[in-house]
Amino acid sequence: MDVDLAYGQGWLTVGLPDDLDVTVVEPQYHPAVPEEAAYLREVLAAPVAGPRLRDRVRPGQSMAISMCDLTRPQPRHLMIPAILDEVAGIIEPEDVVVLVATGTHRGNTDAEIRQMLGGELTDRLRVVNHDSRDTASLTWLGEYGEGVPVWLNSLWVDADVKVTTGFVEPHFFAGFSGGPKLVAPGLAALETVLTLHDAARIGDERATWGVIDDNPVHRDIRTIAAETGVTFAFDVILNREKKIVRAFAGDLLAMHSAAREAAREIAMAPVDDLFDVVVTTNSGFPLDQNLYQAVKGMSAAYTVVKPGGTIICAAECRDGFPDHGSYKEVLASAASPEALFADISARKETVPDQWQVQIQAKIQSGARVVMHTSYLSDEELALAHLTQTSDIAATVREVCARIGPEARVCVLPEGPLTVPYVDASVRPADHVA
Repeated sequence: MDVDLAYGQGWLTVGLPDDLDVTVVEPQYHPAVPEEAAYLREVLAAPVAGPRLRDRVRPGQSMAISMCDLTRPQPRHLMIPAILDEVAGIIEPEDVVVLVATGTHRGNTDAEIRQMLGGELTDRLRVVNHDSRDTASLTWLGEYGEGVPVWLNSLWVDADVKVTTGFVEPHFFAGFSGGPKLVAPGLAALETVLTLHDAARIGDERATWGVIDDNPVHRDIRTIAAETGVTFAFDVILNREKKIVRAFAGDLLAMHSAAREAAREIAMAPVDDLFDVVVTTNSGFPLDQNLYQAVKGMSAAYTVVKPGGTIICAAECRDGFPDHGSYKEVLASAASPEALFADISARKETVPDQWQVQIQAKIQSGARVVMHTSYLSDEELALAHLTQTSDIAATVREVCARIGPEARVCVLPEGPLTVPYVDASVRPADHVA
C-alpha cells in the first residue's frame, strides 16, 4: 500500500508491503468554511462569551494583537484584518501593534512577516517580534501560579486593549495550543518560559496531548494570561489544507474551552492497541522546518508505540536543528538519551530548550527513533543520538521482519495534526481480554 507523508511543502510517498498489519491514522476531512473572511467577521460579531470586541473598545485607545510566529500555520492574513475591521472607526491602525509571539524562538525576518501577513498589511501596521531575551523590552508583573516569575512584553502590557489570535490543536505537553499560550510563553521573558517548562512540570504525566485538568504546564499558562489581562481572544481550528474549519471568539477562558472541545473531536483519534512501528511526520512545512519542532511528531507517535518499539519520523528540517538557541548543545551534552534524561531531571535550574530535549530524551529512552530528513546529515543526527534512513519502507520491512508476522504498524501521515490514543472501547471483540 502507498501512503503519502506530509513532508516539507509537498508529500513523500512510501510503499509498504500489502501483507503488513498497517493502521493509518490521519485527519478526517473537514471542509473549510465558505468565504473564510466573511465567516471570521460573523464569529467576531457573535462571541462565545462576553460582548463583541468593538463594544469593549473606545476611541483613542491603543491595541496590541498577539499572533503566532512562522512555525505555526495560523491564517494571520485573514484573522488580523478581521480584527481591524471589527474595530474600524474606533481604533486607528496607527494605534495598533501586532506582536509576533515568538516565545523563545528567533524573530521572523521581514520577508517571513510579509509571507505571513501579506505586503499591504505589513506596510500598513507596526509589526514587532517579541524577544524573550531583551530585558529592556519586558515588564515585571510579579509571581503567578505555582511560583512563576512573570515578565511580559512591554508593548503588550502597556496597550489599552489586548487581543490574542491563534489556532487550537492538541499540544504535546501543554494539552492544547492557542488561547492563553499567545501570552505566555508567546510574549514572556526567557526566565518565565524556563519556569513554565521546567523539568518537574514537563516530566509530569499529566503534561501531555489533550490533557487540561491538573496539567501543571497549562494551569500556570492559563493563570498568567487570565490574571494579567486579556481583553479579547480569537482562535481558529484548521483542516489538513490549513484552511479554517471553525472559529471562536470572546472572553479568553470560555472561548478556549469551546475551541478545545471542538479540536479534541477533530484532531484526536482512538486506536485499539499499541504498535511495534509508528511512522510519523511533523505535518510538513512550516512545522517540520527543524528538528526542534519535529519532536512533536515523535511525541504523537510515542503515545501509541510499544515500549522498545521503533518510531520513524519524516521531517524535512530545512532549518537544521536549528542553529540558534541551545537545543543542539544540550542534546550533545550527554552520552545517551537515558543519561540526558537523568541529567535534565536532576537539574534545579532550567536552561533554554531543555523542555524539548527532555521530551525527546524521554521518547528516545523508551523507543528507537529513526529520522528521514533532507537537510541534516547522519553525523549531525548522531549528535542528537538519532539515526537516519534514506528509505522509510525498507526500514519498516526490516523491523517487521525481525518481529515476525504479528508485527503491527501505525502511520501518522500528518503527524500531530491527528493525535492517536489507546482506547479499549474500540478494540474488536477478539482483542478484548
